[in-house]
Amino acid sequence: MARARAQNADNDFAETLRRVSKDHERVVIRKSGKPVAAVIPIEDLRLLEQIEDEIDIAAAREALKEPGSISHEELKAKLGL
Repeated sequence: MARARAQNADNDFAETLRRVSKDHERVVIRKSGKPVAAVIPIEDLRLLEQIEDEIDIAAAREALKEPGSISHEELKAKLGL
């Protein structure tokens, strides 16, 4: 994974974007020697969001199995919505 210093980000940003978009690199931005952010290809972001959504769905399904849980439809009906 490539690295870039935060203080150089302005000067190198176009090159960083090229590396990310064309070469599909992930670039970690460091400040004071510590990683603080990353620039990643959009495909990676979409994959991360899909994984997060799947984790949320699995957690919601488990929560619905808990005693006293009701579905969204039941809650709306109960609240008259």
